[in-house]
Amino acid sequence: MSKSKKKNTNQTNVESLLKQVKVRDFYGNRRKFFVLSAVLMVLVLASCFIFGVKISIEFKGGTLATYSYSGSVNENDLASAAKDYLGTSVNVQTGETFTGERQTTFTLSFSMEKAFDASMQDELLGKLKEKFPDANIESLETNDVAATSGRTFLAKCLVAATFAAIVLIFYIAWRFKRISGWSAGAFAVVALVHDLIVVFGTFVICGFEIDSNFMAVILTILGYSVNDTIVIYDRIRENQNLLPADTKLPHLVNISLSQTMKRTIRTSVTTIAAMLIVTVFAVIRNVPSIQHFSIPMTVGMISGCYSSLCLAPMLWTAWKTRAKKEKAED
Repeated sequence: MSKSKKKNTNQTNVESLLKQVKVRDFYGNRRKFFVLSAVLMVLVLASCFIFGVKISIEFKGGTLATYSYSGSVNENDLASAAKDYLGTSVNVQTGETFTGERQTTFTLSFSMEKAFDASMQDELLGKLKEKFPDANIESLETNDVAATSGRTFLAKCLVAATFAAIVLIFYIAWRFKRISGWSAGAFAVVALVHDLIVVFGTFVICGFEIDSNFMAVILTILGYSVNDTIVIYDRIRENQNLLPADTKLPHLVNISLSQTMKRTIRTSVTTIAAMLIVTVFAVIRNVPSIQHFSIPMTVGMISGCYSSLCLAPMLWTAWKTRAKKEKAED
């Protein structure tokens, strides 16, 4: 193909590209996005002091006492009755067992300095029977959870998350080396950290314990959030070949984000809607364990959609624009 024909083809592609999408000025609003993210980070930090961070006994060690019951019991009343006797905060989780026959159960989880010996177990059972005389409460089992095993599990999860972040940086650096991949990978991870902090803040504000559900949400968001970011980077790389060489980077990024915005939002709405349905079902059926997963996942997905569109590309563009300006001044 001759140079003139190739030039005409590229010009046609550019005109067609610009007609297909309404270009929004994402980069022009970058400071608003940065301020919003900064405010979210401050709110998370403040919530840690206001509400406190609740650590599950899976990580700090403690006791799990399981009881069977009949009829209905209120979890808050159970926690209050157990706390009055034990002198420490108590978490209650209801469920069912199928050992021989179906039984409705509740499990008390708590940590205290002295051992939960046989006499204390009998006295607590007596207090619960006195408080709930019609519930036919009976003790099933009591287990001690060692703090060392929980800390080992937490450490392994954190190592997995760190390793995943490092692999992402190297992958994005190699995959998008034509658009300066190292900085693109680094800011993709910055956006991921932003999402993980938001998820952590959701656990704190909602009063959920930091437990295995927290680690499951963290590892899931790591994969979910970066997916949209990679799609956006890929579109930037494609448009770099289509648009004229003198196209300013902010304009290139604005076009690419405007193209992918509908796709990103639609995908996020689909998955968020599914998690909202799960959350509503868990609330109606009073299943706290599912709520502790679905609510932070929903918030994490919303944060992931926002950071993929408004944070990672903006940080990367600002970095590249500043670096190019400093190089020109030298």
